[in-house]
Amino acid sequence: MILTPDHLTKICQIVRSCGQQAKTLSVQNYEVFQKEPGDFVTTVDQALDRQLSEFFSNLFPNDGIITEENAESRKRYQANYDRLWCIDPLDGTQDFIHGDPDYAVLVGLLENQTAIAGWVYAPEQDILYYGGKELGVWQCLGDQAPEPCDIPKVRLDSYRVIIGDKDFRNTASQISASIPEIEFLRSPGSFGLKVMNVVLGKANVYLYLNRRVKLWDTVAPLAIAHAAGLVCRDLEGNPIQFTPEVLNLESLAHQQAIVIGQVAAVEALLPRLRAILDPQILV
Repeated sequence: MILTPDHLTKICQIVRSCGQQAKTLSVQNYEVFQKEPGDFVTTVDQALDRQLSEFFSNLFPNDGIITEENAESRKRYQANYDRLWCIDPLDGTQDFIHGDPDYAVLVGLLENQTAIAGWVYAPEQDILYYGGKELGVWQCLGDQAPEPCDIPKVRLDSYRVIIGDKDFRNTASQISASIPEIEFLRSPGSFGLKVMNVVLGKANVYLYLNRRVKLWDTVAPLAIAHAAGLVCRDLEGNPIQFTPEVLNLESLAHQQAIVIGQVAAVEALLPRLRAILDPQILV
């Protein structure tokens, strides 16, 4: 699919607009509901979900739209769409609820089951990152013009690894005992912003093991990660895929553990991680 300059401008505008609405609404009254244990939604998520769905349906009427807050939209994954827009209106809802800044708006484009473009917007910092296979990697600060994103080279004299709270509790002590050169970076909030920290060179690797992350969380940041030259693998070294055999087709959760990072770091760490982690994690 060719995304024209007009498409890119309009998408950047709507993603930033929705993020700024979220920032404004974060200090106002809104309702919070629990979808399942540990998984929350607010009336802000729901309103932005509807707004983004309408926008992309109008701009790309022949494409499918899958959003986190519209459970019925998940059926479109198995429909006959070549292109699917995967949207998370608030990635990091719990951070949003708690007044923490680490939430984001995510929009990703899946074409023939390949992540080809993504947008990750951090409302509290007012920074939008976007990119993909044919786009490169770009960033916009506020309403300024897009600029190419600086992708620094990071030395590998140690491993700076981002890990979420649950995976840290379950595996960090075991990993640190066997790979003492790892420095774990605790990073709350948005999956997309964690990936962007690796893209931007603030860490070498992002390790995600608990298999709860869904398509609307992954398509956008993984498209950008690939465009930045990172690799996205499971613990066996297989590419992270978006095909039916590696997804839970009801929830659209990934069944692969996810390791995202610089090529040399991932290649060095994977065999060492496989050697020490519980076999159940490798399944």
